[in-house]
Amino acid sequence: MCGCTVSTKDQKSPSKGETHPLASPTATSAPPKMLKSIPISKQLSSVKALGKGSDLEKAFATAALIYNNSSDPDGKLSKAAAKNLLQTQFMNFIQGQENKPKYKEILSELEEQTESKLGFEDFMILLLSVTLMSDLLQEIWTPKITK
Repeated sequence: MCGCTVSTKDQKSPSKGETHPLASPTATSAPPKMLKSIPISKQLSSVKALGKGSDLEKAFATAALIYNNSSDPDGKLSKAAAKNLLQTQFMNFIQGQENKPKYKEILSELEEQTESKLGFEDFMILLLSVTLMSDLLQEIWTPKITK
């Protein structure tokens, strides 16, 4: 997900004083930028560790790439960009939420203090919050009877 080129299975433990090659970057470092014109599917396929990745790993990698492609050079996402991503990339999850108080609160927070920005963790919490209250999640969880 972070541009890793090998699986953790193939990694040996780092020696004393070394950092693990897959260790997460410090909070001050920005994610490396990929070219925004490259489709997400091609960006995913360029991450060798995801070649045999699970659907869940690929889903999170997709969210990380979309965030990265939309963030500024410092790796932060403006609230306007976050709102735009909700409306364009997450529209099936927000459909029907417009009148729910919690959704209105989330949108209000995105419209206030527009100078503050979201880090990746805050963006993922935003997506999770919207997902948990969505009608689509309830539909996904409802068992379907097929013939």
